[in-house]
Amino acid sequence: MNLGIIGSGHVGLVTGACFSDFGHSVVCMDDDRPKIGNLKNGKVPFFEPNLEEIIHKNVKKKRLRFSTSIEEVVKFSEIIFLCVGTPPRENGEADLSQVETVAKAIAKHLSSYRLIVEKSTVPVETGIQLDKTIRRNVKKTISFDVASNPEFLREGSAVQDFFKPDRIVLGVQSERAEKLLLKLYKPFKVPIIVTDIQSAELIKHASNSFLATKISFINLVSQICEKVGADVTKVAEGMGADKRIGPLFLNAGIGYGGSCFPKDLSAFTRIGESLNVDCGLLKNVEKINELQKSSFVNKARSAVWNFKGKTIGVLGLAFKPDTDDMRCAPSVDILTTLMREGANINAYDPYAGPVAKQLLNGLQFSKDPYNVCRGADALLIFTEWDEFKKLDLKRIKKLLKQPIVIDGRNLYDRALMKKLGFHYFSVGRESTSK
Repeated sequence: MNLGIIGSGHVGLVTGACFSDFGHSVVCMDDDRPKIGNLKNGKVPFFEPNLEEIIHKNVKKKRLRFSTSIEEVVKFSEIIFLCVGTPPRENGEADLSQVETVAKAIAKHLSSYRLIVEKSTVPVETGIQLDKTIRRNVKKTISFDVASNPEFLREGSAVQDFFKPDRIVLGVQSERAEKLLLKLYKPFKVPIIVTDIQSAELIKHASNSFLATKISFINLVSQICEKVGADVTKVAEGMGADKRIGPLFLNAGIGYGGSCFPKDLSAFTRIGESLNVDCGLLKNVEKINELQKSSFVNKARSAVWNFKGKTIGVLGLAFKPDTDDMRCAPSVDILTTLMREGANINAYDPYAGPVAKQLLNGLQFSKDPYNVCRGADALLIFTEWDEFKKLDLKRIKKLLKQPIVIDGRNLYDRALMKKLGFHYFSVGRESTSK
């Protein structure tokens, strides 16, 4: 099939590249000319495991190409996926101006039937507005359909999530649209949920909001554990063994981040409020997430006393491993506070360093995790990269000025850290310094 992708960010580029790997002909479009220029030259604008290889393979096979022209996409594609940004406004609502702009441009160039599919995360009833906008701007004799096909791609495992999803959700308004999307997804041997557009839109927001709630819940439990001397990892293990609960998203830490959970939870809250639905639960999820970051700062402050003039080593900056995404990363707020109080920061992240440099002025960056520890008054851990789990802890202790480790991801075994002589602070577990 001929497919068009409008918007070549994380979602659009992964979607387009992976569809081309199934043998479809795909054109990925973006109005960011430098980005498209780089893609044409083989340069991928962000890190995502296996994505670069898939792009190069399918460009070589001439199944994937890049463009800055919406007209080209509309004329070429049988199905057009909208993957443009929907950033939050100051009040938390999703900014849908890019969706509207693209809808008008599509309508202008429509000359025969096309299926226009929402792929970006959008508020419920966006499909209705999308349909109205195209209908008002298209020639009356030309038919089209609007559909919703929300993405469930996790940064760091987006390619794997595309090829092996838990489910595929299709929100359609006609039999023709349903048949086209079922044909497209026929190779996927997973449950396909076909529903109306509004339900499909809600599935995405509700899913992310629920997962954020699960994270904030275990972080709330971690606060209780610290006060009574319990171990949150064991509590989570006991909870997760219940099939009704499950073990995923029960890792206590410094809070969730990234481009999805904060934005989608906030947008979902505003949707509910606009419909006079009490969203106190969702507001408290956000509140707990913010408190978790301030709690970590207090933990670090109690460990080193004053930050002024202290050198703090940092392992990990991205909001999660296997990505260079720094959007809403807890490390940004925490390190901003430490630097404001006079700390000197020396940080290492396998991929997020260049992105972090644009967000955090004054940080010193190292290309080696051990160099971060050299002469540091304390070591902070923000991201659970696999390579950090394999570090030589005895070597780290020798390099640190003080053997203080504040672990925001419960990366290390508490008993081992105590045996090695560390003053070890983690989340939801008793400190070894007591």
